[in-house]
Amino acid sequence: MAGRINDDDVKAVRDAVPIDSVVSEYLQLRNAGGGNLKGLCPFHDEKSPSFQVSPSKGLFHCFGCQEGGDTIAFVMKIDHLSFSETVERLAAKAGITLRYEEGGYNPSHQRGERIRLIEAHQAAAEFYVRALESPEAEIGRTFLAERGFDQDAAAHFRVGYSPAGWDHLTRYLRGKGFSDKELITSGLSQDGRRGPIDRFRGRLMWPISDTAGDIVGFGARKLRDDDNGPKYLNTPETPIYKKSQVLYGIDLAKKDIAKASRAVVVEGYTDVMACHLAGVTTAIATCGTAFGNDHIKILRRLLMDNGSARVIFTFDGDAAGQKAALRAFEDDQKFAAETYIAIAPDGMDPCDLRLVKGDDSVRDLVEPRTPLFEFALRQIVGRYDLETPAGRAAALDEAAAVVAKIKTSSVQREVAVQLAGLVGILDQEFVVRRVAQLARWARDKGGDHGGRGGGQGARGPRGGAPQQTAPAPAFSGPALNLRSPAHRTERELLKLALQKPALVSPAFDAYGVDEFTAPPYAAVRQCIEDAGGAEQGVVDDRAYLGAVLDAAPDNTVRNLVTELAVEVFHGKSIDETYAGMHLVHVRLRAVDRRIADVQSSLARLGTNVAPQDLAAAQNEVWVLQQYAQTLRAHGAVAL
Repeated sequence: MAGRINDDDVKAVRDAVPIDSVVSEYLQLRNAGGGNLKGLCPFHDEKSPSFQVSPSKGLFHCFGCQEGGDTIAFVMKIDHLSFSETVERLAAKAGITLRYEEGGYNPSHQRGERIRLIEAHQAAAEFYVRALESPEAEIGRTFLAERGFDQDAAAHFRVGYSPAGWDHLTRYLRGKGFSDKELITSGLSQDGRRGPIDRFRGRLMWPISDTAGDIVGFGARKLRDDDNGPKYLNTPETPIYKKSQVLYGIDLAKKDIAKASRAVVVEGYTDVMACHLAGVTTAIATCGTAFGNDHIKILRRLLMDNGSARVIFTFDGDAAGQKAALRAFEDDQKFAAETYIAIAPDGMDPCDLRLVKGDDSVRDLVEPRTPLFEFALRQIVGRYDLETPAGRAAALDEAAAVVAKIKTSSVQREVAVQLAGLVGILDQEFVVRRVAQLARWARDKGGDHGGRGGGQGARGPRGGAPQQTAPAPAFSGPALNLRSPAHRTERELLKLALQKPALVSPAFDAYGVDEFTAPPYAAVRQCIEDAGGAEQGVVDDRAYLGAVLDAAPDNTVRNLVTELAVEVFHGKSIDETYAGMHLVHVRLRAVDRRIADVQSSLARLGTNVAPQDLAAAQNEVWVLQQYAQTLRAHGAVAL
């Protein structure tokens, strides 16, 4: 049975691995102000970034879907790992040796399934790379050389070779301590008559990595005529490999994709190699499947959908390549980026183009040439005889249905006008109306009830800053109303207590939970109190936030804590004056409420109040009024 990871080691892992470096492996982050970073949320579809990371706090929070937490929570969520698997993975990244309670540490039994499968793939990749140097692999080295790839190129992309025997890799991995069950589950081996045998035999091998750089599968190319299998054989679906969710080369290309706001989508492994070696380091490829929704999500998070982002598809000029381009256009509107298609005049793919015409020709190929929508419409229209009225009508019917899928009305109209020109119909408005009519019919049939796709969630109009909304209804009392000055001030004070505790301590810790009128904010105030107060944050910021999160009674309160811990302040200068102003305003409102409550009680009782009770109440009101007057006159020094 797996031992429990030592608590001190878990804390060491949290402190050692910066959250921004981990999150940056999955999406592009940009400055959000106040020391925070922002990007497109990886947990829900959105078109404007509502996902924020606070490196100083070690926390993330999405204002759209309300996901939040620390580095461990992020990795658990995005890679579907258990707590222990995540800590082990981050510990390996940080070079931390973990201690296990309840019986020590046995790597072969205590490491999580995902970790073990990734380790098996890493060991297999090293085995294949060494095998490429063997005499048997001469056919593989020749294949690479004939396509312009030398030894250095093979090493850069970790290309290897799987020996032709039945169980070379299987025996090697058994010797490394991997069980037969793990080898079958990983897809590296398959069941044979007498036990597991190698899945890949006598083939050239490309390791396929996920966005974080972990090898999760392989692509294998046939080399011999007596191999009866398919030309390309990929890893089957496994717990760590889903072909619709991986892009070959993404681990090498992701930084340049984010930096250049450009991605080049090619068709094969050798095309990716050719592009990168030619200087097009933003090239990636799908792994034996069509470019689809999950691939789009990966690229959108890296491109962050800014106005200059571009996605360039390079498909072969044959019928299959044209069909792939049309499929890509079907998903075009899921990008905010501009999409283009690049096809070499003679129909060569990037690998052949580099071999025949050199690196410059590959770089020239991927310079945006034709917008994808224009290419797709030309392919459709080109199938009809536009010299006849019947041909033009048929071309319009098919192409208009495609244009009608464009969600943005202004873009839809612009493309409809261009379609009129392609078909040869002089009445542009007729085509525009036809497209709009088809779009309405699709919506009426339920084809588009959600507007422009996900992501509007809790964001403001025009994709602006997120609108603050109340957490899920887990509290009694009125909901948050952020038009209320009281609620806005309470929120800002809690942000100060979580993000800059030194500015509000020790005064904040004297504030009662009842001084926060919004029940969600009162719950957060209680968490801070249970964690030892804001003064703890002055001593150890990270430990303090962790204690506040641990004190949360449920995920709703916990999510609100992370939200407040990363949200940008509204003021320009966050200093003692700003903090004092919010301390005073929250206290003043509490004092004024108490005065009003006492006076209301006296009014209800009238002459039925005992003289001593009347005197006590009047004295309390007088004291509170004097305190309020002092606060208004002297500010925070009167607290």
